[in-house]
Amino acid sequence: MVEFENPVLRVRSLKKQYGEGCDYCRDFKEGHLKKNYCPECGTIYACRDISFDVYEGEILGVVGESGSGKSTVMNCLYFDMEVTEGEAYISTYKEGNSNIFKESSQNQRFIRNRVLGKVYQNPIYGLKMDFSSIGNIAEKLIAAGQRNVKIMENRAKELLNHVNIPLFRIKEEPRNFSGGMQQRVQIAKALSNNPPILLLDEVTTGLDLSVQANVLDLIKKIQRELNISMIVVSHDLAVIRMLSDRTIVMLDGRVVEQGLTDQILEDPQNPYTQQLVQSLI
Repeated sequence: MVEFENPVLRVRSLKKQYGEGCDYCRDFKEGHLKKNYCPECGTIYACRDISFDVYEGEILGVVGESGSGKSTVMNCLYFDMEVTEGEAYISTYKEGNSNIFKESSQNQRFIRNRVLGKVYQNPIYGLKMDFSSIGNIAEKLIAAGQRNVKIMENRAKELLNHVNIPLFRIKEEPRNFSGGMQQRVQIAKALSNNPPILLLDEVTTGLDLSVQANVLDLIKKIQRELNISMIVVSHDLAVIRMLSDRTIVMLDGRVVEQGLTDQILEDPQNPYTQQLVQSLI
């Protein structure tokens, strides 16, 4: 069994809601919410008191059905949306003593460009489709302060080769690529500044099974070779089983179970997790 020490990311009591809430729903009393929706005031509680750690060199899986809040967690961590409440600390940023959700927009851009990498489910959000592949990576490097063209070109070639993009195609625009190739370019772009944490949001959804397998193999290879920490979000427990060391199970904006992936697969405690595991058999 792999043991991890030293959290690179600590998330505490992350909350994201749409609406003000009301006396009827604010305390989350049993039966007052319909899933994560208040029928009285219309507030949606996308994330409710989400807390977890990610350790150095670990892949943390986050699994749940559509609308469970798992992608909202990723969007909050990457500053694609603002949190309602909560704290998050990254060990390589200000020695892990500063709540990144309270940082200025300038410092959040720094974190986004240098400390985190993200691969989106839909490549159109992670890539500029009318830039070349090498240009997409250069864009990320420039955002982090790099200005040397030769260094950027060499880094882009190294990364694209690493994710199995043929070098004769590096000046092509990603819109000409297959879905699997677009995801590999996204991964290369996300890795360009050697981030300690990589966020992967439903990266295999919509891909053919053989292409899915190639992307998953690439993720495992990157984690093994670079010892990078990752959060992998998926609605597919088979993907989580293949990739993750530990797993969080989300339902209706809450974490309903978490632990070592093997433990969750062999002895799920929550009824929803039991349903998920049963669907694999």
